[in-house]
Amino acid sequence: ETSRAALAHRQSHRVGESEFLRMMREPGTIVLDARSRELFDALHIDGAINLSFPDIAVESLKTALPDRDARILIYCNNNFRNAELAFPTKLPSASLNLSTYSALYDYGYRNVYELGPNVDVNTTKLPLVSTN
Repeated sequence: ETSRAALAHRQSHRVGESEFLRMMREPGTIVLDARSRELFDALHIDGAINLSFPDIAVESLKTALPDRDARILIYCNNNFRNAELAFPTKLPSASLNLSTYSALYDYGYRNVYELGPNVDVNTTKLPLVSTN
């Protein structure tokens, strides 16, 4: 089953804040934010592209992520605290990272890494910006 394979694959593809930051600075790496456009605009990692989870489909992926071998870094609400309006807290089992990782895996993306820890928006090394 694809979802089980995706979850097993995900376990070895969760990285810490410093590793995420290092990887995102490397050429060809894509940072993907699958939250709603409203939450993305409120606060997101600088340089991230927004493809809201409900919009992940064959054609949108061809446009936004045409190279299935490209390194893709993902994060979600549960990775950040102290910014409830931009990153509303969810139950860990309902984390958007789970759905996003599984969907990307199902569409053939295998070079996907997920930000593992929960970091404070006030002290994170990750560059956060607002487009509001």
